Amino acid sequence: MKKEVELSISLHGTRMLGKEMILLAGCQVDLSVLSREQTHKLELQLEEGEGHLVLLVTLTASATVSISDLSVNSLEDQKEREEIFKRYSPLRIFHNLKDVGFLQVKVIRAEGLMAADVTGKSDPFCVVELNNDRLLTHTVYKNLNPEWNKVFTFNIKDIHSVLEVTVYDEDRDRSADFLGKVAIPLLSIQNGEQKAYVLKNKQLTGPTKGVIYLEIDVIFNAVKASLRTLIPKEQKYIEEENRLSKQLLLRNFIRTKRCVMVLINAAYYVNSCFDWDSPPRSLAAFVLFLFVVWNFELYMIPLVLLLLLTWNYFLIISGKDNRQRDTVVEDMLEDEEEEDDKDDKDSEKKGFINKIYAIQEVCISVQNILDEAASLGERIKNTFNWTVPFLSWLAIVALCVFTVVLYFIPLRYIVLVWGINKFTKKLRCPYAIDNNELLDFLSRVPSDVQVVQYQELKPDPSHSPCKRKKNNLG
Repeated sequence: MKKEVELSISLHGTRMLGKEMILLAGCQVDLSVLSREQTHKLELQLEEGEGHLVLLVTLTASATVSISDLSVNSLEDQKEREEIFKRYSPLRIFHNLKDVGFLQVKVIRAEGLMAADVTGKSDPFCVVELNNDRLLTHTVYKNLNPEWNKVFTFNIKDIHSVLEVTVYDEDRDRSADFLGKVAIPLLSIQNGEQKAYVLKNKQLTGPTKGVIYLEIDVIFNAVKASLRTLIPKEQKYIEEENRLSKQLLLRNFIRTKRCVMVLINAAYYVNSCFDWDSPPRSLAAFVLFLFVVWNFELYMIPLVLLLLLTWNYFLIISGKDNRQRDTVVEDMLEDEEEEDDKDDKDSEKKGFINKIYAIQEVCISVQNILDEAASLGERIKNTFNWTVPFLSWLAIVALCVFTVVLYFIPLRYIVLVWGINKFTKKLRCPYAIDNNELLDFLSRVPSDVQVVQYQELKPDPSHSPCKRKKNNLG
């Protein structure tokens, strides 16, 4: 029986006159019912007074995040570096499966930032986010070329996470102003290399003013990372709510239409073979159909997918890459950004009185469903296009295993094992989350929109670190 562990929270305030502190409200949380190494979003009703408190709570056995100066660097200390590599060595596969890896981010400096104040200066600070972990640098006042020289460390729970670094301008009177942002998939990071990243706009669709210099190191256990790919992603709680956008709705409709059109065109092609529009093609299709049906075995399904992945891989390494940059998606994202700016101005003028909330919620639901449907089709395509090589290799390993299993083991035994696992899952692990391993795998593959957002923009040659050093010497 678990021992109850309660966390007590109190909200205090000061009176209008004087400095006397008064108790406004409070609440309690039973930590024993929360699972470890997972971020929980809790909405707690306040016991005294009105309202509720929203908390993000993570129970962990070790410090998952830390901030230090550039002089205090874990990876430069040889003893600590060896300890970190030992922690994520292949021999420690089954030791704390949720601790996949280690991330160190050096936020060095930024150059040429946007001026947010009337004086032509900014008060920039930097926010570094990995899923629900969020750390901040100090603010450098009245400076467009700030130097932070801070080191952030994170524990990686999912190697397919995206590191987000956002620069804001501090404003004491109102919320901070956005200056720029970059999103960097962990699997695309080159260890120990100081790079200048061009800052992008809020939607990550185009450049804004300034660059930021980062040096990032990722150390992870590949086997743990592969196993974690087959469980649900950690839900990110710190993100903006969806809002209705005509351009976004149109974009998601077009993306869904493109995926559906692939199936429709395939159906037309098959039907043209039935109609003998091209006798040689129809004859070849007929012979192939007879051969496949007569010799078909269940193991051939993953084998065909395996051959398709292998074929695309050899096309890429031979220089015959059939992947094309999706300019249509990029154009739609740019149009969406312009519309967002226009909507912001219109909303300031009109306010919220004229909005019809019920219709808006329905439209947002349709918008999100279209986005999910389009993203699913694009993720399947990007798996076979080797957009993320780690995931494509993982798919090859899985398909090889499935092919061998289906070849040697009768289908009834496979279904029997699958059914027993599903029926006894809640009995073996009452707090287990219902999931589909295939969908969990596909959720790690970026959609076409995410591919565009994660693209690294080329910085101005004048921002090169090497050139900067030469200029300083001269």
